[in-house]
Amino acid sequence: MFERQERVAIILLVAVAVAVTATHLILSGLGKQPFSRPYTDNSSDGDLVFFEGEIDQIILTKSGGHMIVTVKNTSVFLPAQVVQDITLQKGDRIFVYGTVQTYQGKKEIVISDPGDVRVSSVNSP
Repeated sequence: MFERQERVAIILLVAVAVAVTATHLILSGLGKQPFSRPYTDNSSDGDLVFFEGEIDQIILTKSGGHMIVTVKNTSVFLPAQVVQDITLQKGDRIFVYGTVQTYQGKKEIVISDPGDVRVSSVNSP
């Protein structure tokens, strides 16, 4: 069978695997909310932020199928894989989690997952 050191190594490996799995499940259950902060003009590149407001403008990019949504004079970039799962229109109220990024000298919020976007449609009762 296994030597003492091998048994200890296997027990440690199993313990680490259980700890990592438990941590992953706990953090997944918490979501992004505890780790994000409100977006401000002082937010730095790489910050995880949340932001909400009414959609003022929607622009579809000329290539790639991406969408740029303007809310309160702030750009929210939605990549094609996010856009395909949501429907937006001007006047909708939007709540997003995203990462701050500077693009062509202007800060924007980049969304990475369709679950990071919540929409209250103007057509809702």
